[in-house]
Formats: sequence, structure tokens, C-alpha cells
Amino acid sequence: MPHVANLLTAALLSVLATSAHAAAPGETLKPLLETLNERLNIGDLVALTKWDSGKPVQDSPREAQVIANARTLATERKLDPEDVAQLIAAQMEANKLVQYGLLAQWQAAGAAPDTPRPDLGKQIRPRLDELQTRLLQQYAAFAPYRHDANCPAWLAKARSGLTRDALHELALTRATGELCVRVAKSL
Repeated sequence: MPHVANLLTAALLSVLATSAHAAAPGETLKPLLETLNERLNIGDLVALTKWDSGKPVQDSPREAQVIANARTLATERKLDPEDVAQLIAAQMEANKLVQYGLLAQWQAAGAAPDTPRPDLGKQIRPRLDELQTRLLQQYAAFAPYRHDANCPAWLAKARSGLTRDALHELALTRATGELCVRVAKSL
């Protein structure tokens, strides 16, 4: 009988360990996606400043600066600089998707919303920089789960219901496109 008790104890510990591991991705993924979504929503404000100024959405020098900064922060935090650069580039692409979409809507309507416009350099960019720091912390917590076969399902479930419209849903899909790394199956 002691042998059966040992087997049952081992099985129970295995189930508990698996359950604890299964809960961890959600605990790390949800805050990460909330930060990504918050960053996307700032794209609305950026679009307003671009509408008012007539400046183009594409700002290659700024993007290069942000990615270079992200690589430096990645190295300091013992993260893969290339993975982090790819993550940040995806955020910028998603943000531009929001901006282009909103600008097209406003052009079709003949006007942008009559809402307060924060200053791009003094208010919006510092907020984006702060979000990048938080984003990297949350990414580091989630990184161990990126190669898990369940990652795409976790991501789809965690992304569900976060956005307010189809444009932001598409942008969040783009922003999270590289979070899960598929492992190639051998033939």
C-alpha cells in the first residue's frame, strides 16, 4: 500500500505543478496585453497631433531612436536585444496602423474629433517612454512562455475583449504578432 500512496502523492504533486505552471502565463500575459493596449490607445492622441500639424505618420528617425534605446534596455535587463527590437518595432507598426486608420476616418468625415490635444514632444512621448519601460518588465516576465505550444491560444484568449473597435483589435493583433514563437516541427 505505501507504493500506491507514493504514486498517488507523486501524481497529485505533478497535477499541482502543472496547474501552477498553467496559471503563470495568464498572470504574466494579461498585464503585458493591457500595457500594449494602453500604448495603442495613445496612438489616437498621436493621430490627433499629426492631423493638426500635417506631419506624416512615418517618423523613421524617431523609430530608429526608440529601437536603439530598447536594445540598450534589453541588454541591461538580460533580454535578447533582437527579440526586444522586434517587439518594439511591432508596437510602432501597430501604433501607425491606428494612426493611419483614424486619419483616414477623419479625412472621410472632413474633421477630427474636437478633443484636447496633448503636446507630442512634452506629454505623449514621455508617456510612451514610460510605457516602454513597463512593457519590457512585463515582457521579461512572459518571455519564458513564448515557445510553449499553448502560447497562441493563451494570447487569443487574453486579447479577447480588450479593444473597443475593429481598428484597435487589428492593431493589437499586430502588436502581439511576435509574442509567441512557433517551434518548427520536424518531419
